[in-house]
Formats: sequence, structure tokens, C-alpha cells
Amino acid sequence: MTTPDVRISEAGGPATRPLLEIKDLAISFATGGGEVQAVRNAHLTIMPGETVAIVGESGSGKSTTALAAIGLLPGNGRVSAGQILLDGEDISHATEKRMIELRGNTIGMVPQDPMSNLNPVWKIGYQVRETLRANGRPSGPDDVAEVLAEAGLPDAHRRAKQYPHEFSGGMRQRALIAIGLSCQPRLLIADEPTSALDVTVQRQILDHLEAMTSELGTSVLLITHDLGLAAERADKVVVMYRGNVVEAGPSLDLLRNPRHPYTQRLVASAPSLASRRIQVAKEMGVESDELLAPTDAAVQEPEKAEEVLRIENLSKVFKLRSGIGRSTDFTAVDNVSFSVKRGTTTAIVGESGSGKSTVAQMVLNLLTPTSGKIVFDGVDTSTLNNKEIFAFRRRVQPIFQDPYGSLDPMYNIFRTIEEPLRTHKVGNRASREKKVRELLDQVALPQSTMQRYPNELSGGQRQRVAIARALALDPEVIICDEAVSALDVLVQAQVLNLLADLQSKLGLTYLFITHDLAVVRQIADHVCVMEKGRLVETGSTDDVFDSPQQDYTKALLNAIPGAQLMLPPEVARA
Repeated sequence: MTTPDVRISEAGGPATRPLLEIKDLAISFATGGGEVQAVRNAHLTIMPGETVAIVGESGSGKSTTALAAIGLLPGNGRVSAGQILLDGEDISHATEKRMIELRGNTIGMVPQDPMSNLNPVWKIGYQVRETLRANGRPSGPDDVAEVLAEAGLPDAHRRAKQYPHEFSGGMRQRALIAIGLSCQPRLLIADEPTSALDVTVQRQILDHLEAMTSELGTSVLLITHDLGLAAERADKVVVMYRGNVVEAGPSLDLLRNPRHPYTQRLVASAPSLASRRIQVAKEMGVESDELLAPTDAAVQEPEKAEEVLRIENLSKVFKLRSGIGRSTDFTAVDNVSFSVKRGTTTAIVGESGSGKSTVAQMVLNLLTPTSGKIVFDGVDTSTLNNKEIFAFRRRVQPIFQDPYGSLDPMYNIFRTIEEPLRTHKVGNRASREKKVRELLDQVALPQSTMQRYPNELSGGQRQRVAIARALALDPEVIICDEAVSALDVLVQAQVLNLLADLQSKLGLTYLFITHDLAVVRQIADHVCVMEKGRLVETGSTDDVFDSPQQDYTKALLNAIPGAQLMLPPEVARA
């Protein structure tokens, strides 16, 4: 089948030369079995001062295309066909010397993960200064501080003397933006610059990035898996699927009238847009449970279910070193109380540092509360002895955020899922193998996955393995700590539907820790909003979304990417 020409064309205005034009691009990788083509016949045009977003699921080729534009493909990758024209110059096969000349001053980059892209043993200021020096820019302490201040970091001189681990996630991302824009490039490649951040910090970062690039006249190539975010922030959107550009156009037009089936699936799966679809459906008299996977909780009327978990006046204070022999108190959780009904989903939401994960760790008995009580099935967990805690952990299991870090790379999938069964001395080898096979069936993974290792699986498959491991001991309560935040929207939708289906079949209770209110709208019965360690608002999901009482909750809702974009009814009901 011939790939359609989906080039983005300029509408009106005098014709100007594109800053970046990608024509018929193909990218191949050498493997043990021969060459594999990762990108095919890709087209992309970015005009001066324009923001273009590439969207698609993991493995679609969007980051590979961007890396080719800055000459940073892995050693086994190469441009096998097509052109990459930077201001009219074909750089698809440029020498390394030429690419070094272009990087920094002409093309800047903000990579995805600040923890792996900032050197942990170098101070932030040194890493900024290194970039300035490499590109022949003034690099004194005041120059470094100015770069950091422009990226929105307060007290820049002091911050320059700190290490990455002393920064929050949002501050680390600002540092990467500072490095990417330090030499005032004409084109900035931003690869998932805010995917790991909560929505309010995400908005602050993107607002600041937009202001900086606008002031400098910098064009932006934004790589993201969130179509709602792309539509809100970009002039144009390019959709990639399995290495091909399948659709492209002005962002709002593409969002409202997606033509390719894959784009339609992205629109239907994006949590930020799902929130808008639910609102539109309500205005039309359609109930939200007709749009979402049904759960037992929806059928059983959550307010009438029995209480399985109760948090009473819970607080956690940490001692922080403030100098030699000195320490200060930091209150991470401050007098929090709420309850969770059996068979329902309760979401705890808030920004990074709000205390929500600390609450989860105390519920899991991984942290000891400073004060207050956690009552599980009528028993105060602080009164449990070691044997009783061991039994408690059979009934309450976690699913952690990072499917890459929460699975042991040295264990195959069978041993990973079997480990809790073996630890709790459940059954023999044959019965455990049977149980593992049943669990893989439950999470919709083939039984042949047992002999594979985590590095052989996609992010969505790894998270399904993590879910299977959490289900191994037949728990009653599962604590999901940012369990889908690292996944692209299509895989995220699959995992959320899987969790809803398992809850319906097994009667599970979920305590869902997340910073993403768009996801909460899809899956939760009850919402607890936390700010700076305190519980500031609580209620049913519909009440919190339809009538938020606190300014902080309103700010979280307003920060959902794409939530303010109006969709036509036919897309809203997709």
C-alpha cells in the first residue's frame, strides 16, 4: 500500500523557507538478524518560530526521528533514505564535526528523564557551564546563574552549587531546559519534557518554555505521547504509528476531526480528552459509566459498601539534617483522615511532594507513622507483630510506578511472579507454575512470556507483569502508586481497563496514588486531594470534578492538558 503524502502545508502568508524539513526519511538499525527499519517515508516541516508536535505510542519512531535531526542516533542506527534539511542544508549524512558545530547554537535538546540526563556527581552549575564553554559562550558564575534564572529557578546562584538529587523533579526539568536553551538555538527538540511531572508543574514548565522560545524566536519540535498536550501546545501535530507518519495537520483540526483510525484511537484513549468527553456526555444526558469499563463498585453503590481501610489523623514527620549535629523537622503528612470502602477505588491526588506516596508507604507498613492510626479490616496495623505483618502483606499488595525499575532484570517472568508465592510458602513448584499461568491469562499475556526477561518486554507488558505479581497472593487491597504514569496513552488505557476488569471479577479494592486528575476521572469512585501534606478536599469523583471547593483543586483541574479544548459531540462520544 502506498503511504499517503501527509506533509504539513502552510496556510496563507508569504512563503518562507522551513527551518527544518524532513523528506521521505527512513531510519534503519543493524541487528543480529539483519537491518530493521524503524522509520519509513517520514515527512515533517517546521517553519521559523513554529511549534510542531510528534505524537504516537512508544516505539512509533517519534524520538528516533528527532534524534536523527540532531545526529544522535545510536551507533547501530543510520539514515537509510531521505533528507533532513536544516535551513536548506541536508544534514542527514553530515560529519560528526559539522553536527558538533550545529548542536547547542543551532539545535538544542531537552531530553526526557532528568535523573538519567543530569550527571549525579556534577553540580548543576558545572553542567550548565560545560554547555556554555563547549559552544564558545561566556561561562562565568553570573552567566550560569542568568541561564538558570531564565529557566525559572529561584535563587539561581545558590542552586548552581547544588547537585541534581537536591532538586525536585520540576527543578531538574527546568535545569535541562536551561541547558537546552543556554546557547539560544534556532530549533529546540523537547523529548517528553514533562511526562514524569504532575499537571500543575507540567503547566508551569510548558508555560515557561513557551515564553522563553517565543522571546528567542526558537522553533520547537515537541515529542509527546499525549495528544491533548500536543493539541494545546503545538501549532501543528504529526501522528506517527509503527515508523510511519499517518496523519498531520493544524492541531485543533486534527484533534476535532481525526481521520486515520490510529489517531482516532489516540483521541479516544487520552485521559485528558476523556475528561472532556465525560463532561460532554453528561451535558447530553449520557452517564459516565456508559463510557468507561464497568466495575463492581459502580454496580454495588460504593457508599453502601463496608469499610476495609480507615486512616485516622495520620501524620509523618521526618528529621532533616540542617548542618553538623543539627536537624529540622519536616512534616510530610499532616493529620490526614479518610476511609476506603471494599470493592471501590479511592484516588489520592496532588502535586509532587504533597505527601500522597508517603501515605501509601505507611498503609503498606513500609514507613512507621509519627502519629495517628491505620485500621485495616477493623485492626490497628500498629499493633501487629512480625508474624501478623507478614500475613497482612498477603492481603495488601503494591503496584509501583516504574515498570522498568520494579522488576528484577535478573529474574525471568516466571520467577518474578512466583517470588511472592515462594516467599509466603504457598504450594509446591507445580501448583505455583499453574498459578503463574493463570495469572498471565488474567493480565492478558501469553504463557510463553514466563521464560522471557523484563528487558524483552514493552513498558505495558512489564506493568502487566507487575499487576500479575501483585495478584499472586490473592490480595484484598492493591495500592497503585503512579501505576500508569510512565505509560503512553494507549497502553495506559489498556492497563486501566485491565484493572477495572480485575476489580469487577475479583472484588478488589484499589487505593490509587496519582498526580493525574484526568486518570482519576476515568477510574475512581472517591477522591482525596492533598496539598503540602494536608488533605484539603475529599468527596465522590463527580462532586470533586463538577463542584470543586478549593482553589488548589480547581488549579489541578485547570492544568489537565487539553481539558479546555472543546470537542465536537461525535469525537466526544468516540
